Amino acid sequence: MDIHVNDELFMKKAHPCGGNEFTVLRVGMDFRIHCKKCGREVMVPRQKIERNIKKVIREGEEVDA
Repeated sequence: MDIHVNDELFMKKAHPCGGNEFTVLRVGMDFRIHCKKCGREVMVPRQKIERNIKKVIREGEEVDA
């Protein structure tokens, strides 16, 4: 899956605060994502992120996962 820094991710499972929109801050074996609702930053393994992505949005384009 091709995900870059500053992409917006819509996840299948919500964050405990109830938000399911995240911004990617770092990519690699682990992803650092930022919850758009509560502002918390979370490190998540790549496998877990790729399983739970519903949609990826970049500037000016929309890619369904």
